[in-house]
Amino acid sequence: MARKKETTSLISEGAKLGEPVPRAIVDINTASVGVQPQPEFNVQEELSFLRNQLENIKQQLAVATGTVKGGARRAVKQTQATVKLHPISSLMAVAAVVGAFAIAITASRSTPPRSRYDRRLADLRDLYERARDRF
Repeated sequence: MARKKETTSLISEGAKLGEPVPRAIVDINTASVGVQPQPEFNVQEELSFLRNQLENIKQQLAVATGTVKGGARRAVKQTQATVKLHPISSLMAVAAVVGAFAIAITASRSTPPRSRYDRRLADLRDLYERARDRF
């Protein structure tokens, strides 16, 4: 589909009554109607640019992955050395962490105590249900 490359000025021709309004871009800064000349789009250039970006991202990801793996290896070695040097302290630390998780899980599952008002309301509901069942 060919693009219209010329623009017409609103001021030079003037608006005429009864003529259809052209479907185009109206630029109020230059008082022109029409599609501005567009630069030619080269698909090959765009694809090569995107491929270069993808390669850069892959390289950055490889460097980041290596850094994370190195840090994880250092942490594992340090943890093993600490456990070998201080086995009882390590066992106590693990027990404290497990205990904290157990307390957190237990606290999240327990229901708060009901107030006297809630118990009375539940009793009234039960009484109402029993009365309804009788009749």
